Amino acid sequence: MQKLSDAELMLLIKVKHRPALEELYDRYIKLVYSFVIKSTKDADKARVIVQTVFTRVWTTETGYNPEKGHFVNWLLTITRNITIDHHRKEKKEQAIVSIDQEQLEQIPGHQSTNPAEILSRKLVREQIQKAYQYLSKNQIELIQWLYWEGYTLSEIAEMNKEPIGTIKSRLHQTLKVLRKHVVVEMGE
Repeated sequence: MQKLSDAELMLLIKVKHRPALEELYDRYIKLVYSFVIKSTKDADKARVIVQTVFTRVWTTETGYNPEKGHFVNWLLTITRNITIDHHRKEKKEQAIVSIDQEQLEQIPGHQSTNPAEILSRKLVREQIQKAYQYLSKNQIELIQWLYWEGYTLSEIAEMNKEPIGTIKSRLHQTLKVLRKHVVVEMGE
C-alpha cells in the first residue's frame, strides 16, 4: 500500500478496500489534524472533525479526480468545508435559547374556568415555546421587555445603547419568525 499513489489509493477506496483508507489516514492524519486544531483550538472538536473528514473520504461518491489537482489540496478542501460546517452548526446551537415555564406563565391572558379557553392558552404557550428556538437571545429579550414587561421601543434602545431603528428592525424580524412558527386559530 505504501508504494501506491494517493490517486491509486482513492480508486481502491471507491471499492471499499479498507487498507487503502488506512494508508491515506497514516499519510495525512497529522496534516489534517494540525489544520483543524488551528481553527478549533479544541482537541476534542478537532478529533470529531478529523473523523468526519476521513469518513467523507471513505463514503464519497465522486471521489478524488487527479485531473483537477493534487490530492492533498482536495483533502484540505474537504477538511476546510467540514470545519466551517462544524463552526456554523456550533454557532447556531449557541444562538438557540430556551424559555422556562415561569416565563411562559407570564403570557398575558385572563383567568378562565372554561376548559376550551384553558386548552387554547396552553396550546398557544406551547407554540410560543417551540418558536423561541428560532429566536436569538436578543430577540427573546426584546419580546420579554416589550410585551411582558411593558418597556417602550425607545426605552429598550436606550437600555441596549442601540439606535431605535435597530430595535425596530429586530422587532420586525422577531415578529416575522413568530408569525411563521405560531399558528393561533381564531374563531368563535
